[in-house]
Amino acid sequence: MKVLAVENLGKTYSGFEAVKAVSFSLQAGEILALIGPNGAGKSTCFNMINGQVTPSRGAIEIFGRNVVGLTPRAIWRLGVGRTFQVAAAFASMSVAENVQIALLSHHRRQWRLAGWAARFYVDEAASLLSLVGMKEQAKRSCGELAYGDLKRLEFALALANEPRLLLMDEPTAGMAPKERGALMALVAKIARERKIGVLFTEHDMDAVFAYADRILVLNRGALIAEGPPAAVRADPDVQAVYLGAGTLYGAAS
Repeated sequence: MKVLAVENLGKTYSGFEAVKAVSFSLQAGEILALIGPNGAGKSTCFNMINGQVTPSRGAIEIFGRNVVGLTPRAIWRLGVGRTFQVAAAFASMSVAENVQIALLSHHRRQWRLAGWAARFYVDEAASLLSLVGMKEQAKRSCGELAYGDLKRLEFALALANEPRLLLMDEPTAGMAPKERGALMALVAKIARERKIGVLFTEHDMDAVFAYADRILVLNRGALIAEGPPAAVRADPDVQAVYLGAGTLYGAAS
C-alpha cells in the first residue's frame, strides 16, 4: 500500500529553484533514504512533505489525501510521525512522563501539569519504552540522558502517534558510530513489523546503504538517481556528485 506520493514537487525562492520537479512514492513498510550534498534541496523537500514549507508547485498525497496547505499538526494527526536532527524533550520531566504526554496528545486529551499527566497511559508508555530499549531508564530525568538515549526516546515519542508514515530528519546525527547502527537497525525492524513507511535524510552513508530499501539522490534541487542501494552506489552521476565512491561507502577507499 502506498503511504506517500510526491508528484512534480517544486519550490522557488525569489526566482531560485530550490527543488525542481521531484517525484517519488513510498510503500508501507519500506525504508526510503533521501540523500544529497549540502544545498541539494533535501531539507526543503522534507519540510514541504511535513507541511513546514508550502510548495510552489506539485502534489503531495499521504494515505491518498492531498496534504498541500495543511499545517504540520494537521499532517501529524493523519498518522505521520516525525523526528528531528536535534533531539529534544522536556528536560525536567522523566523519560516515562515525556512518552505519556505524547500519548495524551495522540489520544486528544489535554494536560497541564506533569504530575497530572503522569497518571495516564502508564502501561502504554512502558511498552513503548521497552520497545526502544529504554525501559530501565523510565524514571530518569530527560536532562540526565546521554544523547544516544535521547534519540531513542524521540523515536518512542514518534511511535506514540501510531504512525503509518515516519519522517526522520538525520536520525543518527550526533551519535557514536555503534549507536547509529543500533538505532537504524531498531527503526528498520519496527518499521517492517508494523508496516510503517519511513522516509529519512542522513549524512552517514554507512547507515543509508545498510538499512535503506531504496535511495533517492538530490543534487541542485533535482532528483538525479533513484533505486536500490547497489544501483545507486554504482551510478556514475551519483559518484561524480559525491566525489568518489569513498564518500558513498561512508569511509575512505
